[in-house]
Amino acid sequence: MFFLAMLAPIVVLAQVRESGEPELAALVAAVKASDTRGQRLAAISIGRLENPAHRDILEPLVHSPDAAVRLAAAAALAQMRVPFAYGGWLEAERANAVRAVIYEAIGRATPVADDAEGLLVAGLSEADLKVRTGAARGLESLFRLNNAKPPRRLSAATTSALHTAFGAHKAEEFRILILLAMNAVGDRDAATFSSALADASPQVRRLAVIGTGTWVGDPSPMVRYEALRVSKSCERAAAGLEDADEHVKLAAIDQVGTLKCDAALVVPLVASDRPWRVRAHALVALATVDPATAGPAVRNTASDKRWQARVYAARAAHLLNDSVTLATLARDANPNVAIAALSTPDDAMRALRSNHSGLILAGAGKLKGVKDLNARLPQLVAAFNRQTATGSMTVRDERVALLTRIGEVNDASTGALMRKALADRDPVIAALAAQILTTRSGGPVTPLTTRLPVSTAQPDAYIEGLLGARLRISMVGGGFMTLDLLTEDAPVTVAVLAQLVEAGKYNGLTFHRIVPNFVVQGGSPGADEFDGRTRQFMRDEVGLARNARGSMGISTRGRDTGDGQFYFNLVDNVRLDHDYTVFATMRTGLDVMDRVQEGDVMERVEIVRRRR
Repeated sequence: MFFLAMLAPIVVLAQVRESGEPELAALVAAVKASDTRGQRLAAISIGRLENPAHRDILEPLVHSPDAAVRLAAAAALAQMRVPFAYGGWLEAERANAVRAVIYEAIGRATPVADDAEGLLVAGLSEADLKVRTGAARGLESLFRLNNAKPPRRLSAATTSALHTAFGAHKAEEFRILILLAMNAVGDRDAATFSSALADASPQVRRLAVIGTGTWVGDPSPMVRYEALRVSKSCERAAAGLEDADEHVKLAAIDQVGTLKCDAALVVPLVASDRPWRVRAHALVALATVDPATAGPAVRNTASDKRWQARVYAARAAHLLNDSVTLATLARDANPNVAIAALSTPDDAMRALRSNHSGLILAGAGKLKGVKDLNARLPQLVAAFNRQTATGSMTVRDERVALLTRIGEVNDASTGALMRKALADRDPVIAALAAQILTTRSGGPVTPLTTRLPVSTAQPDAYIEGLLGARLRISMVGGGFMTLDLLTEDAPVTVAVLAQLVEAGKYNGLTFHRIVPNFVVQGGSPGADEFDGRTRQFMRDEVGLARNARGSMGISTRGRDTGDGQFYFNLVDNVRLDHDYTVFATMRTGLDVMDRVQEGDVMERVEIVRRRR
């Protein structure tokens, strides 16, 4: 049961965040004890609280004889973004893994220390690749997190060090971090970018295209996609229409509309024999550049059997001001189509009767500023009460929108609702109710709920059984992805997802959000951003697990708001590190991941446990 002893401080983290001092005291006791496993995991837990006031609790661990404990302390300080005597620690530290994370912590600390840039620049010359990479990661964080407009001016020594380091070292991750740092400050060194454009890594070449803003031909779709975006050329868009990669082709279609290119480029693409995504994107482009020609195609697509195509028909109808088509689509049986077509307050009122989070949210948003909002108050109250009665935490967004609309009508009949909301299970709702009542009364009103309720953790034995397990996603139409679950990095997250998977909750769901060269996202029963798979919020389990290409993370809309939706990183998304929980890494199926498009369906998702 070795793992269970390791796990305890992490599993209790949810209680620490919400219940406060008793559990924090337990973690402080673990730091002071002699058990190095407990110290290491207590450091991780304290770091995830992200409270700078807890920095001094970690200081004894910096001097631990155990390198794993020092590593955990450095990672916690990086997560907390706190200043520290990092220079002295670097001088004394001999473990390369720890030194790498110290450099990362230097770059993330706020306020920025006077010696931060100098320490990180010196780190680019470290002999060990891991340490050099940590220094590069620190510089990327330093420049991105403290970016100014115009970008900060670097010293000649710093710019020279960046260029020299890029030229001297060929490791992909290191070069990616150097280019990200250079792009963050607008450093366009010609020699560096010329070398980067010829790099063996498509990720490096992609960042070089972004940095130079110039079009290049390239065998990699991710580079061609980026080149098309920066070219802003109708000629390039026309060529992209013939690209073998669907992401590039769809981007080219979109550019025809954005750049107001010749409508003749997309007229053939709205024909019924074309794939639905091609037709849908072409329809919106055509509505932009030739509204008269687009009209019949919009009306035809409004009855397409695929609801995703009807969404695009609604978007095109908005461009055409086609109120007849919009009125039809606003009554569509699929809530995402209705969302796309919402046009009138009456549409919004119908939306409030839905149980689809995204549609309710859109309806409440559409009612903002409506003159006769007071006449619509009973329906707003009914929708709020109905969502409240579900007992789910992950319906926060629409409840906030509904309560906001209710609060905009200073009606005494809603006073009881507001007072009850002060003790709502969700502290965000309670705070909003207090704000509304404060405005109405002219005196301060205090919310009665200030913390999220503590979630029930999965049994230890269940989590232990997920050590070494894999996630397998089989796609409709063929192909599958296999991922290694990071149970030790994110045990609670893995356990929550695994229980949902083993209950079949993801089978048949789609990927609804596709952002090429960023992420693909899925796992929503409502095929949108707002309908979650879990009823309770998932706590973040962030740390040193990276949002590298092929990794899998939990989608959130702010700290500790995971709802069971997940995303795949299509590239190394360094800017997501420390903010989003990474719980799996790709073993096989990168090519399948790269091909995922809007509406693609996960036929089966399963957990493959390690054989004992």
